[in-house]
Amino acid sequence: MANIKSAKKRIRVSKKRTDNNKAKRTFLKTVMKNTVVAVSEGNIENVSKTVSIIDKSSAKGLIHKNKAARMKSQLTKKANAV
Repeated sequence: MANIKSAKKRIRVSKKRTDNNKAKRTFLKTVMKNTVVAVSEGNIENVSKTVSIIDKSSAKGLIHKNKAARMKSQLTKKANAV
């Protein structure tokens, strides 16, 4: 356990950021999964919204830019196949 005040604050801030990032990643995965299911059923309305969410996540550093590009590419392929 930390004894120094600044170290205690770092622990608090780190935990808060970790929890926020975890929630945002979970949201991103859920949106991706729901969009893939919708596309497989023939509904391609939400693809552009999902791509926008992926771009924002990448810009904020939540996911790597190459992962974002890969996710968008896979989603677009599935949408174009319908």
